[in-house]
Amino acid sequence: MSKLNPLNSQEERVIIRKGTEMPFTGEYTDLFADGLYICKQCNSPLYLSHDKFHSGCGWPSFDDEIPGMVKRNLDADGRRVEIVCSTCEGHLGHVFEGERLTEKNERHCVNSISMKFVTNAENTLQRAIFASGCFWSKEYIFSRIEGVLATRVGYTGGKIKTPTYREVSSGMTGHAETVEIYYDKNKVSFEQLAKTFFESHDPSVASRQGEAQNGKYRSAIFYANEEQRLTAEKLIQELKDKGLNVVTQLAKAEKFYKAENQHQKYYDRLEKEPENLYHEKRFV
Repeated sequence: MSKLNPLNSQEERVIIRKGTEMPFTGEYTDLFADGLYICKQCNSPLYLSHDKFHSGCGWPSFDDEIPGMVKRNLDADGRRVEIVCSTCEGHLGHVFEGERLTEKNERHCVNSISMKFVTNAENTLQRAIFASGCFWSKEYIFSRIEGVLATRVGYTGGKIKTPTYREVSSGMTGHAETVEIYYDKNKVSFEQLAKTFFESHDPSVASRQGEAQNGKYRSAIFYANEEQRLTAEKLIQELKDKGLNVVTQLAKAEKFYKAENQHQKYYDRLEKEPENLYHEKRFV
């Protein structure tokens, strides 16, 4: 862990001694600009602005965190679940479930004083979503690329909210099994990740295991911005120029629904490398 930032007395009261700032007084309670929220004490990324919502509780509220960056602890009285920065253990606030305020049904109630907001212009953290078959092995591949900070698997591109694995597997929801990747653009580019995507599966196969073309194992890139879309189109054209019949779908990134816990970091939990990982060098 890098050197911790110095804190003033009010920051120490909340971050170190687990205090709470007064409601409706925090700097970020009503801020909804695009950007990234990082830990005040250690600068670790915590939340993205697109996961922030107005809950009316008086503190900044998020219905999702950057995977692996927020840790949960049961309060001493056993009544509430505390959230802390996974990197430095600095106190953030509490998390509540079952309130049905958003589709994800979760509210991270965070003290503004525990965070620092970084605009998109200053932010080096980027997000990418790829679909290319079973998400277990694909997460394993992407998580080992230098510059990738976090990954998780889930479902994207379908027509129902909060789908389950069983529902997606039925083929009735239209979702694809996807890997969501958070990466530092100063260390790895979207183009490098997209090349890994095209080389870690066969993008000329429209359906797998008897699926329809829009099945859960389809090849797809869900682009977050115009730059990602143009990069994907350029790489697809390069492959077509080499004679490969690429059927990869391009679609704007939609709601990402996190898969059940048993699917996250599946091969890491098995403590072994998946056998027969597909890899074919396509870009030289």
